Amino acid sequence: MARNMSQEEWRAFVSEGTRTGKLSTVRADGSPHIAPIWFLLGEDGEEFFFNTGKGTVKGRNLARDGRVALCVDDDRPPYAYVVLQGRAEMSEDPGELRAWATRIAARYMGEERAAEFGARNGVPGELLVRVRIEKVLAEAGVAD
Repeated sequence: MARNMSQEEWRAFVSEGTRTGKLSTVRADGSPHIAPIWFLLGEDGEEFFFNTGKGTVKGRNLARDGRVALCVDDDRPPYAYVVLQGRAEMSEDPGELRAWATRIAARYMGEERAAEFGARNGVPGELLVRVRIEKVLAEAGVAD
C-alpha cells in the first residue's frame, strides 16, 4: 500500500540522479500541455528552477498563465512519484539565467559539460523559470 513521503524524502527523491520532470502548463484554451524538463530544486526546497525558450509552447503558456504542475516519478516497482504544484515567475536576467542554466546542466550532463550547456541555454531568448511550490503530493511504494 502506498505511503506518503515526508518532506525530506520527497526533496531527496526529486533531486536524485538525472530524473527528469514532466511539466504541465495551461494552454490558452484551458487544455493542458505537458513536456519533459531538466530542473533543480532550490536550496531551501520551497521552489524549483528550469529553463525554457521564450517562444516555446511552455514559455508562451507561462507568460499568460503561471500555473504549473511538475511530476517526477520512478517507473520501477514498487513505484513512487512526486507532484509539485505552484506558480511560475520568469526572468531574462543574463547573469541569473546563465548561472542557473549551468547548475541545471551540471545535474544532467555532468560537471565537465556544465559550462558548455550553460552557455548554450543561458542566452537571450531563453527564460529562467522559478516555481514557488504551493502543493505537494508524494507517494512511495505505490505497488506495495
